Amino acid sequence: MSDILIARSLFGTTMAFHIIFATLGIGLPFMILVAELMFFKTKDKDYSIMARRWTKAKAVLLGIAIPSGTIAGVQLSLLWPGFMEVVGRVMALPFQIEIYAFFIEALFLSIYVYAYDRISSKARVISLALVTFGALASAVLISNVHAFEGTPAGFKMENGKIYDVDPWAAFFNPSFFVTAGHVALTALMTGAFVTAAVAAFKMLKTPFESRLYRHHLKALMISLVIGGIFSLASAVNGHASAQYLHKYQPEKLAAAEGLFETQSHAPLAIGGFTNRETQEVDWAIEIPWALSFLAGNRFDTVVKGLNDYPEEDWPPLFVHTLFNGMVAIGTITILLSIVGFVWNKFLKKDRFPKWLLWLFVASGPLSVLSIEFGWIFACTGRQPWTIYHMLRTSDSVTTQTNLGPLFAIFSGVYVILGITVILVLYYYFKRNPLIQEINAIEGKNDENNVTIN
Repeated sequence: MSDILIARSLFGTTMAFHIIFATLGIGLPFMILVAELMFFKTKDKDYSIMARRWTKAKAVLLGIAIPSGTIAGVQLSLLWPGFMEVVGRVMALPFQIEIYAFFIEALFLSIYVYAYDRISSKARVISLALVTFGALASAVLISNVHAFEGTPAGFKMENGKIYDVDPWAAFFNPSFFVTAGHVALTALMTGAFVTAAVAAFKMLKTPFESRLYRHHLKALMISLVIGGIFSLASAVNGHASAQYLHKYQPEKLAAAEGLFETQSHAPLAIGGFTNRETQEVDWAIEIPWALSFLAGNRFDTVVKGLNDYPEEDWPPLFVHTLFNGMVAIGTITILLSIVGFVWNKFLKKDRFPKWLLWLFVASGPLSVLSIEFGWIFACTGRQPWTIYHMLRTSDSVTTQTNLGPLFAIFSGVYVILGITVILVLYYYFKRNPLIQEINAIEGKNDENNVTIN
């Protein structure tokens, strides 16, 4: 591996690990907020129990999100000094404001957790709303740096010299709103499907007529409704993202669709693998004219192909597979939400078949995988540029050449931390079974159910 590839791999691995916890750090507080709102409206204690238990998971995940985010920040400075020089002079605002967003999130999460029994239901809802706002703001602000990399604005650069700096123009760069929207919507979607996956798994392990099954059914349904709403919204936002790529990063759109020749009435390639030699997408299903419509809302929109650009400026062609995976998972989650809602609300069936529950279980990991696909696609699809058409990755990377051992060490640390998180969550909830909380809040003591969780 070249030094630059090791540097990219090291930082990419850190971000791939951190983004799981950052995403759930947004999605879970929103689901807790929804549960508290349902309790506030219905006085159904199941929703209060959901909120409390999901908060325990949020606290554990936050304990990993903070240090992994800190590592990512340190690596930005150490691995990409050329990039950070530009950021320090042009794009420091998101980093500065993000501190206050995190402060809001941490402060009101503390109030919610430690003053739960001392504040009213309305105060709990307000606290959670601010926690969710802080988490969303933090993610949007950091992601705005990525948006800036794709659509740089607010400065000029010539012969390595930076001048005419306008920090607010850089902050509100052309892709700010599209990127912010996509980050927020997909994070909220992922949080919902992760809670749906847990609820569905518990339903598979719980007798149908039991008290616990009814609890998990409520958790599953609100998760599917929320997940379905944000999946649809993400799809709409994805259409806007394609149009922004068509306008600002046409090479990236061409690589995402394996399009080599500039053309109007361009087809949309679904599936398959891009073949550099034949300049085709092998085994793909093509929808005639669809890419042109996606890019410009007209079937005769001219979409630029990769051959319009020097080959050394092409993004890696495997981004087509990442893009397809992301879209496929989004489509699956929409369909699962619709099926689950129709089955329960329209067909009036409380019992889901096992095959469908297993699909709901799969929706959680698939949603997280979709986040990974999207993040890798967004960053890798910008290559070979750190700042699009202004600063190459090769010019922004560190000159250090001994990064291989660090890559191995950090990869091992992330594996250990990931396993640790899973074990902590598993043993905590195993030792604090749901039935105990239900009995406690309902004033019961059913010894026969204590071991059912």
